[in-house]
Amino acid sequence: MFGQKKLAMLVAEFLGTAMLALAFYTIVARTSFPLFTGIGAAVAIGLAVLTLGSVSGAHINPAVTISMWTMRKIQTTTAVAYVAAQMLGGLAAWGLIAFLLDRSLTSMAPGEFDWRIFTAEAVGTGVFAFGAVAAVVRKLPAAQCAAVTGLSFLLGILVASLASNAILNPAVSVGIQSWSWTYATAPLVGAVVGSNVYVMLFTEQANSVRPAKATAKKKK
Repeated sequence: MFGQKKLAMLVAEFLGTAMLALAFYTIVARTSFPLFTGIGAAVAIGLAVLTLGSVSGAHINPAVTISMWTMRKIQTTTAVAYVAAQMLGGLAAWGLIAFLLDRSLTSMAPGEFDWRIFTAEAVGTGVFAFGAVAAVVRKLPAAQCAAVTGLSFLLGILVASLASNAILNPAVSVGIQSWSWTYATAPLVGAVVGSNVYVMLFTEQANSVRPAKATAKKKK
């Protein structure tokens, strides 16, 4: 049954992603200095963790959702629903930005696949995922989790900005029209590698990130 709790989770991912895309574009449209973009995005991520974390986990990024799925933190059906909600959030942000500006958005991404951009986005997202997963695995209090996640995002953006638009999020890339196969695939690879490296090397038991239901069944 599709109850209120599940609906709230999907709406949280939709709204969180849309708000992040709006925050990104508002800053990117006014300055090319990556520090300002990083700070704005970090604040948006931190607020999302504080306000939506208890509802959906505040992934608001397909790369984060897929990395959590590879660690068996969330079920396959939930991962698919989250990614769909996030992409719709990006599309909604795109439509709202175009409406408010009264013009079509110009693509900020190169059409061809670029290994430099791919590497920058992957490494930046890996840095972000490494910190975000550390906060989840260590079960930090909400405020600390928000701070660590936001600062990790800021650091990831600064690293990626050396060679890319530093979006680190396929859904946001759609929302601000920085979309290409490079920007779509690189964050996925980076997040999966960064999160799993942390779990494999810096936790006592990789099983600590398995779903609570799966752990409970195993004990029975």
